[in-house]
Amino acid sequence: MPKMNVHKGDKVQVISGKDKGKQGEVLRAIPDEHKVVVKGVAVVKKAQRPTQQGQQGGFVTKEAAIDVSNVMLICPSCGKPTRVGHARNEKNHTVRVCKKCGAQF
Repeated sequence: MPKMNVHKGDKVQVISGKDKGKQGEVLRAIPDEHKVVVKGVAVVKKAQRPTQQGQQGGFVTKEAAIDVSNVMLICPSCGKPTRVGHARNEKNHTVRVCKKCGAQF
C-alpha cells in the first residue's frame, strides 16, 4: 500500500462523494485502512448506550472515516487544492511540495 500524503492537522477539500466541495481539517489519519477523518465531513449519527448506571443514552453525531483518495490537500501558501510532490530539503529530509506553487510544507 502506498504512503499517504495527508497527515493529521492538514487542511483538505473533499473531491468526491456526498460532501464534495467541503473543506476541513484532518482529525485522524488511519494509514492501515488508507482512510482519514475530516472535521465536519461524513457526519453520521450513532446510537450510544448508557455505560454506567444513571447515565443517559441517546444519539451522538460523529465524523466517519473516508478514503484518502476522496480528499485533496490544500496548500498552506497558495490556498488551492493541489496534488503533492516530494523533494529533498537542505537537511536532506523528504518534504511535501505543492505542485501548483512549488512551496514546501
